[in-house]
Amino acid sequence: MLAFPELTLTGVTCRDMLAHRVLLEGAKRALSRVAEATEGKDMLVFVGLPWAEGAELLSVAAALYDGEVLGLVPRTETEGSRFQSPDAELLSYGPVGYADFRHAALPELRVAVELGADMDAVIPPSAEAALCGATLIVQMASFPQTVRSTADAELSIRSQSKRLAAGVVLAAPGRGESTTDHAYSGLCMVAENGEILDACEGEDSLAVSEIDVELLVHQRRARGGFRSSGAGLSCVWGRETLGETALTRSFSKYPHLPDKAEDLPAACERMLDIQVSGLVKRMTYAHLTHCVVGISGGVDSTLAVMVSAMAVRRMGLPSTNVVACTMPCFGTSSRTKSNAVVVAEQWGCEVRVIDISKSVLQHFDDIGHAHDDYSVAFENAQARERTQVLMDIANKVNGLDVGTEDLSEFVDGWCTYNGDHTSMYDVNLGLTKTQVRANVGHIAATTEDKILKAALYDVLDCPVTPELLPIHDDMIEQKSEDAVGSYSLQDFFTHKILICGFTPSKTFRLAKAAYGDEFSDEELKRWLTSWCRRWFSQQFKRSCLMDGPAVDAFTVSPRVGFLTPSDGEAALFLKDLETL
Repeated sequence: MLAFPELTLTGVTCRDMLAHRVLLEGAKRALSRVAEATEGKDMLVFVGLPWAEGAELLSVAAALYDGEVLGLVPRTETEGSRFQSPDAELLSYGPVGYADFRHAALPELRVAVELGADMDAVIPPSAEAALCGATLIVQMASFPQTVRSTADAELSIRSQSKRLAAGVVLAAPGRGESTTDHAYSGLCMVAENGEILDACEGEDSLAVSEIDVELLVHQRRARGGFRSSGAGLSCVWGRETLGETALTRSFSKYPHLPDKAEDLPAACERMLDIQVSGLVKRMTYAHLTHCVVGISGGVDSTLAVMVSAMAVRRMGLPSTNVVACTMPCFGTSSRTKSNAVVVAEQWGCEVRVIDISKSVLQHFDDIGHAHDDYSVAFENAQARERTQVLMDIANKVNGLDVGTEDLSEFVDGWCTYNGDHTSMYDVNLGLTKTQVRANVGHIAATTEDKILKAALYDVLDCPVTPELLPIHDDMIEQKSEDAVGSYSLQDFFTHKILICGFTPSKTFRLAKAAYGDEFSDEELKRWLTSWCRRWFSQQFKRSCLMDGPAVDAFTVSPRVGFLTPSDGEAALFLKDLETL
């Protein structure tokens, strides 16, 4: 699809000359020439021109496709201009006031147009068009360049595309216009659901991108309130078969984080504030004075203990009211244990070292489990023993057992049921692993404590590990990402499949575009298959999650999050992957 500004064929600065017969007839001839140029091209084109019907002067958008003028869409906001609202039911080239233009092979792609002052109306035409099913809004603008024009246009297009869950394409008049009273910049923008995909301004400006109609339709279905049809005429265009779209837009490896690096610090501060505020409210409500955190030296527990320290400080309590418990057992390395203790001590927390190996071995004897049987019972017994210790200490000190598990681990079920899966309040429940790492990295980058800084960077450098199997020579051998895949890749899958509503096969294609330099096709398919299997098989753990603040727009809380049955089957998702 290609869009131009309002009054493309004459220029917006012709003003009173727009009503002159010579210009009107010249614009008609120009329209015929442009229509001929579209012949044989599978492209919907919108150009603007003045149009006269008897005594009425209209500003219209002409929709062109494959050598034909499909119809004319008039500007409706006419106050203060020389244009009129159309009274006639028909114009010479077809019906007036097309509601939208619908693609023959992709009916969800429905294009609506608004011109000039229509964009600034209290209730713009695009609002009704979107409610009635239009997924792409073409804004044929007429505003001049000012000091604020680009910033204002960006604010408007972001807001409108987000509010309407739509794609918005904007084209403003360019440098060819008269500069008698204004200058014109040729601003072009393409936006999708609140995000600017491409923008250009200046000589020969052109903004190019792809709009993901599937994403927009999914967002509308999730929100509700939109209709698939409504008042007005719909015109069909396009070929009846679709090819694969060549992608020009890029896809971030970290969709849960800001695209711009300069925006990351503010995002981290906001995430931390949400975590701390949630914890403070829970402790205040329950009349609790202490936080109890199990620290392992991993990134999740590191963030949880720092958030807990921030919370008690905000409550006016000493940092020693955070009881940080490291509970070494068979798989604990000196590196992770040391980092955990250093971080807690530098925040002023009370550190308790509680070796649970004796109690776990006693438990093995009680249930008849061999000490060298490294099955799932061997692993889970340690996790559940740690949870029992933390909760009992919390009861003893009038405290709250603060959970450390993050959203990514709840999505893939990489936690022990009623072990690290359970807590009294989980501050990380709403953060993906990439967001947890970003927060820890932000604190490391901004702290003036050199000892804390070094420990935090070592935590970030350390492999993610559950530390449940025996180690040799103090080396970390059990690595979570060897079993479930890269967490950044998992978070990418979660975003595309659960938040965007994409199929696994489409997610694979986008992952290939984002991670093709890091993973082979075979690896991407392997981890995507694993993600699909685990998402369905591990739902029972999400069906009974504890409280915790939703930090992003997505959560798997059984109360306000993504709800799905614990006995769901992955068959259809896996079948879709077979098409790769």
